[in-house]
Amino acid sequence: MTADDHQHISEHIGHATSAVVSVATSTSPNRDFSDVVQGEVLEFRKSPKPDFALTQGIADYLSPKNFVQRCSANQLITLSGASAGFLAGVVVCPLDVVKTRLQAQGDLVKSDSNYKIKYKGFVGAFKTILREEGFAGLYRGLVPITVGYLPTWTIYFTVYERAKKFYPQFLQKNFNIQQDALAHFCSALTAGLGSSIAVNPIWVVKTRLMIQTGKGQTIYDHNEKYAKENLKRTYYKGTIDAFRKMYKEEGLRVFYSGLVPSIFGLLHVGIHFPVYEELKKILHCDTALSHPHDPAEPNSILWRLIMASSASKMVASTITYPHEILRTRMQIQAIKQEAKNPGIHKKHRMLNSLIKIYQKEGLRGFYAGYAVNLVRTVPASAVTLVSFEYIKTYLLGLSGKL
Repeated sequence: MTADDHQHISEHIGHATSAVVSVATSTSPNRDFSDVVQGEVLEFRKSPKPDFALTQGIADYLSPKNFVQRCSANQLITLSGASAGFLAGVVVCPLDVVKTRLQAQGDLVKSDSNYKIKYKGFVGAFKTILREEGFAGLYRGLVPITVGYLPTWTIYFTVYERAKKFYPQFLQKNFNIQQDALAHFCSALTAGLGSSIAVNPIWVVKTRLMIQTGKGQTIYDHNEKYAKENLKRTYYKGTIDAFRKMYKEEGLRVFYSGLVPSIFGLLHVGIHFPVYEELKKILHCDTALSHPHDPAEPNSILWRLIMASSASKMVASTITYPHEILRTRMQIQAIKQEAKNPGIHKKHRMLNSLIKIYQKEGLRGFYAGYAVNLVRTVPASAVTLVSFEYIKTYLLGLSGKL
């Protein structure tokens, strides 16, 4: 290699080095050539930093406050009802399992001379389920009960709040009646009818799952009469499995078992909500909710709402409880089992169920599990109504629509 060749190579290396250094220093004056060699030059290929203003704008648009402000008052009420329904479903599931077991047990009491009562009262039933099935036993049917409570109360509160605005004008215009109690009664019936028809299939599945005791058995499997007549019940692995098997074995009609007594049971909400609304007025709950920061209002609004919801629920439950017994018995009675019993006719299922309960258990049979029902429904009512009132007030206040 000649001297001229060495000179040309040196010139090329020098030009290349100068170019790299100029790139590095033009971007970052404080960097030397070692920075480039160690790879920091790769930083030049990174995507540009995101626009902070754009990112902040998207975050503001999706913020809870702006989301709430874009919703209408009716949409916020629907959201409040859904939230309250979900909370109620989770809280009351163990109580609902105990109540369902006690109600279903009455069907076995006199059908087998050797049958021994398994669930004795609320505490006894609670301990028995916990001992034999574990903690999971208290949450059988949690999915359908949660899924059921959510749409039930979503539909109910949405329709009820709208109906409360419609019926006063309707009654005044057509019948010249100005009665808040009657308007609340009609609103409750309308809302209850809509939610009952829409959600009844979920409640039927929930009831079937709650009478299962695990390991492929139900509370009926140890009964001699059912064993002799080969009336072993289908066991469901879960909510979806129950829907699939019930439809396959019993048809679409099974999902509306107990709907008629449920509709008759609308008298329950027809009593519950007018009494609740009246107690709210007496206890000045609405005023306190509308002016939460008013120093003239006492801080006992929570306890007043609990009192109003609990007392109204107790009154309604006492009057209408027999329909719940009838509904539960009809929901757990499989249609395929009715076909094997010539004494039961499809057209008279409800009447036959009424007669059967009275013949086996007398009038007391229509109040089986009543005390347990109060232990379950009163807290459920308090959780549902109080959470609904608080969530609704908060969201409407946040949106400026209160």
